[in-house]
Amino acid sequence: MQIINSALSRSRTSILFLIVILVSGMLTYINMPKEAEPDIEIPNIYISITHEGISPEDAERLLIRPIEQEIRSISGIKQIDADAYEGGANVQLEFYAGIDTNAALQETRAKVDLARAKLPKETEEPSVNEVKFSRFDPMLVLNIAGNVPERTLSYLAKNLKEKIETNKGVLEAVLVGDREEVMEIIIDPLAMESYQLNPFEILNLVSANNKLVSAGAMQNTKGKFPVKVSGVFETAQDVLEMPIKVDKDRIVHFGDVASVQRTYKDAQTLARLNGKPALAIEVIQRSGANIISTVDEIKELIKTEQDYWPKNISIVVSKDKSKEVRTMLSDLQNSVITAVILVFIIIIGILGFRSALLVGIAIPGSFLLGILMISIAGISINMMVLFALIMAVGMLVDGAIVVTELADRRMSEGDSRKKAYSAAARRMSWPIIASTCTTLTAFIPLAFWPDMIGEFMKFLPITLIAVLSSSLVMALLFIPTLGSLFGKAGSVDKTVINNLTAAEKGDVNQVTGLTGKYIQFLRKVLIHPGKNISVVTMLLVSIYLAFFFFGRGIELFPEIEQEFANIEVYARGDLSIAEKDTLVQQIESFVLNSTETESIYVKVGTSNSSGGRPGESGVSQDLIGTISLNLKEWNERRTSDEILREIQQSLSGMAGIRIATRKPDNGPPSGKPISIEISSRSPSLLDDSVEKISNALANIDGVINLQDDRPLPGIEWQIKVDRAEAARFGADITVIGTMIQLVTNGIKLGEYRPDDADDELDIRVRYPIEKRNLDEIDKLRIPSNDGLIPLSNFIERTANQKVSTIHRTDLRRTMKVEADVASGYLDSDIVNIMTKVLPSLNIDSRVNIKFRGGSEDQAEAMDFLSKALLISLAIMFIILVTQFNSLFQAFLILTAVVFSTGGVLLSNLLINEPFSIIMGGVGVITLAGIVVNNNIVLIDTYNVLRARGEESFEAIIRTCAVRLRPVILTTITTIMGLLPMALSMNINFISREVSFGAPSTQWWVQLSSSVAVGLAFATILTLLLTPSLLMLQANIINYFSARGLKSQQ
Repeated sequence: MQIINSALSRSRTSILFLIVILVSGMLTYINMPKEAEPDIEIPNIYISITHEGISPEDAERLLIRPIEQEIRSISGIKQIDADAYEGGANVQLEFYAGIDTNAALQETRAKVDLARAKLPKETEEPSVNEVKFSRFDPMLVLNIAGNVPERTLSYLAKNLKEKIETNKGVLEAVLVGDREEVMEIIIDPLAMESYQLNPFEILNLVSANNKLVSAGAMQNTKGKFPVKVSGVFETAQDVLEMPIKVDKDRIVHFGDVASVQRTYKDAQTLARLNGKPALAIEVIQRSGANIISTVDEIKELIKTEQDYWPKNISIVVSKDKSKEVRTMLSDLQNSVITAVILVFIIIIGILGFRSALLVGIAIPGSFLLGILMISIAGISINMMVLFALIMAVGMLVDGAIVVTELADRRMSEGDSRKKAYSAAARRMSWPIIASTCTTLTAFIPLAFWPDMIGEFMKFLPITLIAVLSSSLVMALLFIPTLGSLFGKAGSVDKTVINNLTAAEKGDVNQVTGLTGKYIQFLRKVLIHPGKNISVVTMLLVSIYLAFFFFGRGIELFPEIEQEFANIEVYARGDLSIAEKDTLVQQIESFVLNSTETESIYVKVGTSNSSGGRPGESGVSQDLIGTISLNLKEWNERRTSDEILREIQQSLSGMAGIRIATRKPDNGPPSGKPISIEISSRSPSLLDDSVEKISNALANIDGVINLQDDRPLPGIEWQIKVDRAEAARFGADITVIGTMIQLVTNGIKLGEYRPDDADDELDIRVRYPIEKRNLDEIDKLRIPSNDGLIPLSNFIERTANQKVSTIHRTDLRRTMKVEADVASGYLDSDIVNIMTKVLPSLNIDSRVNIKFRGGSEDQAEAMDFLSKALLISLAIMFIILVTQFNSLFQAFLILTAVVFSTGGVLLSNLLINEPFSIIMGGVGVITLAGIVVNNNIVLIDTYNVLRARGEESFEAIIRTCAVRLRPVILTTITTIMGLLPMALSMNINFISREVSFGAPSTQWWVQLSSSVAVGLAFATILTLLLTPSLLMLQANIINYFSARGLKSQQ
């Protein structure tokens, strides 16, 4: 090829380019953003609507439906989920992967603006936000605790939050557990009655007097002066001094009937860290920021700030992703180094030191050129990228090995360095290009993997494509250039050279060693090629049957040891926040005695929704608190499963409390593994269907933490007004509702902004705490022409069943039954059992049932990976037909893919693990691109020998003798590159420690072992099956040729 000759003839330019690649690649790697899990873009948009005091039924009717009707026409929507709850609603839009999120966000905001006119005027402005993965996985969580007043703690936390947000690597800092401030006016009911004050009069007076009025400007000969009438409240005293009633010469001020205090809204949640009240600051990284340096800068800021804080305030870091990133990067970088060393040792043993050094240059060269390419594409360094580098170590040297090995042989035969490397590069260029293209073909479909799992996994194929493309450049341009300058003949053992010479041109029977024994074995088995094919096929079928009957089944992601765990506490009933806290403290007191945790964070109470977290359907209605455990290092404690199992067993007998222990999702969040969605146009049918499904699911072994979202037993007080009777006294619904607010949340009179607050504070009027009870509602009096009239004259108070949350999916009411799966059981098995049970439950035909959550993701992943494999094989077939101009030979090469799948299943049987849809499936597709390379080399050599006039049998024997060594060498290098990960081994070269089973290696055990065992299995069968298929083809051709000759005679 002309480009190879140009690179060799201008060697100085080529070497200069190589130096530029190495230096710029190293600098790029140092400066690239680093993170543990990829910060993926989720095609979800979240709409939050707040309307204080609204019921779930009214929120569905007045808030959700107008929004749904407007947004349903937005293009690209996959699903619309909505939740209506007391005090508001939220709507989540899930789009198909690949949409323009910014355009979708703009269109959604425009539609929400149109729907805003249909919402009640008391409804706050809806917020529309794009869902970011990093928002649910903050890089740093700071817990601030101390025995100081709540206002002091809140002030210091807000001040620290503002300073953290000035860091260029921080997208936002979210303050959790801080209550909203309010100016509370406590009025005296007797004083209100004595002055015959109407809440509406007070509301109108405050609104009219809490304003800044621009009175225009005065302009005369002395100048122009703006005039304004300032009446905005600035202090509590301004409110107290405001007149609220005038009777002749008497003026009644607010201070005569009320007291004012700055306080906080009634607590909805409580937070504690290690048993002490705490606030939390969740720091969310900016896309493209370097987590390690950003967290270091924030920690320096905290040290500076703490010098000015009271000594009894402490900050505990309950989550630090920089630590996780450091550990994972260190472990994976060590694995990369280990893999490189192992591969290098193998190459030295076979090719000698100088040739091995040339091949070894291809590793950093390909790595750094690939890193340059992914950096240009805007990809950060994360665990997917680093594992792709580990996978590539053994593969990227294949081309360099083939070129170097052939060049060494030519130099041993007397060719000069330049001539030998030039001839070797040209001779092997098309086989290397074809094998690289087939390998890349396997990964290209994976780069277009849709949905969240695809967004999570796509960095693996993209990095492999970049690195393997770089290896092609290294093998055909830079390695021959360096070899032409520094290559040395005789680096290969003389016996090996003699064997190769005999195999290619001389007497094949003179070949000795392993190759000689292999040739003798082939001469015997090729007598009956059909028998060989039958035996190999039966072996493959046996493996499939063994996995079907004795295998562990399938799973979505492999099980990973986690550093965090959650204990969810459930209790039924209308519990106040204080009652919830009392129950949660019973669990907390037990967990605080644990010696295997670094910190324990407790949150009592729950938010009204999931906050748009993808894959989750909102919090359970009977969840009263969550205890988050930050566990010690994995090698300093028992496994998280054992710890959680002990907690579950110790606390399961507590009366009135139910607990559930959970670990974070493996991979991107997908919700609970078992999630059944029940929907119907007739909402009345849902409760009965949910009960039947829930009872059936509870009877299946392995199902734990079962829950559904049927309404919980609870009371909701409804006030029915006799409108005619109320009208007689000049009252209406608005007046009555406003009066009742005095004994509930209070009447909002307006807002004011004090100097020491960033946000406006609500001004609320309410009764004293001793007057806030149900009986007081009947005693409330409203002024009328006939004096003060009790509300009991025209209202009736009734207790009804409470509705906590209403769920809707695609404009229909839905309910869900969800559960976790116990350790040792598989999601797919339970879903299969439940699918068989459903027809026997006699559920109404108008009810639709759909499996969601992890089972849905698993089905979608299987569907995509099956299609990706077929697409890869189709493209490979086209490439191979183009290369060899033979349909049979293209089919023959692809038979290695079928046998590699047998090796993958065999590896799962050997390690007694389920087949992971994600990791195992990616392993199968990866193998499809790798194993065909050996066949390509064999078929290419066979065709060359046949073109020289060799008989079929001798051509097959010579092909196997010549290519056995490079085939075994490339197979061993690929396997050795993956061996550390397949064994869960990590070597720390700095501390000189060797560890097995670290969490960072557990991610990749199945993928590594699948590729390693599958490749070894397929290579062995290839060396037997490919010659047999070639021999069978030759026998068939000879048979029909002989028949043709006889017919002519």
